[in-house]
Amino acid sequence: MRKLHLHSSYKSLLFVFFLSLFSLSAFSQDISTDPAAISAGEQLFNANCKACHRVDKKLVGPALAGVVDRAPSIDWIKSFIKNSSKVIAAGDEYAVNLYNEYNKTQMTAFTSFKDEEIMNILAYVSAYKAPGPDEGGANQNNQQNAVSQGAPEYLNIILIGMIIILILLVLILGFLVSAMKRFLDQRTLTEEERDVVHSPITFGTVTSSPGFKFIVVFLIAAFGFKAVINGLFSIGVQQGYAPKQPIAFSHKIHAGQYEIDCKYCHTGAMNTKNATIPSVNICMNCHNQIKSGTNTGENEIGKIVRAFNENKPIEWVRVHNLPDLAYFNHSQHVNVGGIECQTCHGPVEEMDVVRQHSLLTMGWCIDCHRKTDVNSKGNAYYDKLVELHNDKEGMKVKDIGGLECSKCHY
Repeated sequence: MRKLHLHSSYKSLLFVFFLSLFSLSAFSQDISTDPAAISAGEQLFNANCKACHRVDKKLVGPALAGVVDRAPSIDWIKSFIKNSSKVIAAGDEYAVNLYNEYNKTQMTAFTSFKDEEIMNILAYVSAYKAPGPDEGGANQNNQQNAVSQGAPEYLNIILIGMIIILILLVLILGFLVSAMKRFLDQRTLTEEERDVVHSPITFGTVTSSPGFKFIVVFLIAAFGFKAVINGLFSIGVQQGYAPKQPIAFSHKIHAGQYEIDCKYCHTGAMNTKNATIPSVNICMNCHNQIKSGTNTGENEIGKIVRAFNENKPIEWVRVHNLPDLAYFNHSQHVNVGGIECQTCHGPVEEMDVVRQHSLLTMGWCIDCHRKTDVNSKGNAYYDKLVELHNDKEGMKVKDIGGLECSKCHY
């Protein structure tokens, strides 16, 4: 009897143990509401998912709002994201129906994603709120740095100042001449002297006067000097450069209309010095399904497909190019500094043909380092520096060596 009682107690303990494990497992699958997790999920979503998905509407794939409630389980979502083709091939009913509903479009396999990263994406999707009608434009305007657009603006100020001084001198001389006439009119003058004092001012007398000739020579010399200086400052500056590309790729459609994140195609921007130009394989992540008009052979999408089939790279023409003597690291600015692409490259999402938006000169970069606040939130590396620079203006890039020559030239 005692042995039977112990056996029953043992089974009860096992039941409680497994129930605890199940509860712990279920708890670990809860969608996080932590702002840090949501922010990390947003970055992952924008860099990897946004090319095909939106939270609040269908795109290439389904809208992701409520995906946690629709899908069989969170574990199923993790498996599908990591390798959707494997789940479909296994005959999973929900996966097969989804595959057929979206024209048998194969989702990219994200085998490198960790479970934590997927949970962060789900946290972002669950916490997503659609932006207001004016919010997007306002945010983008706030991201633009108020940096100088450069060629020597001080020359314009000096030139305008000189012209104002000349105008003031002419006015003062006019008042002096008027006062001298009134003074001489009170004196007894001969007829000849009176003719000289009251001689009419004509166009001929003005243009033949030494003062007028001096002003003309001065203005010609000043504007000529300014044109020479502007020309010297423009050497090597390609602002506005917009070369014709071998394929008429429209950033306005991809980054604007479809809101594909820049870092989805320019994969190196987050982790390496170079942003990298996308390979044909990246293009084919979407265009292996989107092939409308490729039968013509000369269609722009057809050129991409042909390059892929022939295993040939697309010879894109470089738009932004710094001199070899300057070192620039994209990951330091994008990943660490949190700088938006539009800060330097302008509103790319509005460009059918990409052009160089900014000057990209040394003065332009230095001016940005003088005015830009260091993004130190959540980075213990900067704690001591923030404490030392605890003032109203905040800590600028210049305060952490942003103006040192060896930062960019070594």
